[in-house]
Amino acid sequence: MQAIVVASNPDERDFAAYVLRRAGLAVAPGSDLRRVADNWLENPVDLVVVVGGEAKSLAGELSVLRGVTETPVIVLAEHPGDGETADLLAAGADLVLPSPVGPRVLAAYCHNLLRRSGGIPPFALPVLDLGEVMLNPSDRTVRVAQREAQRLTQLEFRLLYILMTNRDQVIPAEVILERVWGYTGTGSRELLRNLVSRLRSKVEPDPGNPRFILTVPGLGYEFVMAGT
Repeated sequence: MQAIVVASNPDERDFAAYVLRRAGLAVAPGSDLRRVADNWLENPVDLVVVVGGEAKSLAGELSVLRGVTETPVIVLAEHPGDGETADLLAAGADLVLPSPVGPRVLAAYCHNLLRRSGGIPPFALPVLDLGEVMLNPSDRTVRVAQREAQRLTQLEFRLLYILMTNRDQVIPAEVILERVWGYTGTGSRELLRNLVSRLRSKVEPDPGNPRFILTVPGLGYEFVMAGT
């Protein structure tokens, strides 16, 4: 799973990144939340950790980020008052912690937020090797035959993991919507169709004539392997 650490102080950024890597997350640095929000569709992550910054400006940036994602956000603030904490929570932070914070405490909070948001720590998931297709949860990549491994977004990974762990079974669209996005009921079929299309572009040798991820009209989708 992927995290991004947003901090202006390099020492604080390096500390938070070290803790997250020890917790099993891949970590990228970020300069500010607005840039993270602007690049979200191209570079989504599973967790955002913000270290330091002025509370009022952070609240504005959090509001912008919340316009594009509900990914968990932890803010580490130096001696935050009740008013600042309330403002940050209202703007979209899931958790506001006083900085500095102990590494074990930070790692535990990260795991709790990921679990509640539906994320699963990568070290809890095995590599799925079905011969031609291999899915590696630790770095969220898929490799097909001898082709170069492709990095998946969080949603692409969830979808492919569900399909591969239920190989040769038709998964109803409603079930996929609930497990990937958390929707109940009919949800958005268009979102699902677009996600399947993006995933096929990374998995299928010929996305227009899929071999692995098949559409079952009126029902849902199925992952199949040749000869099974």
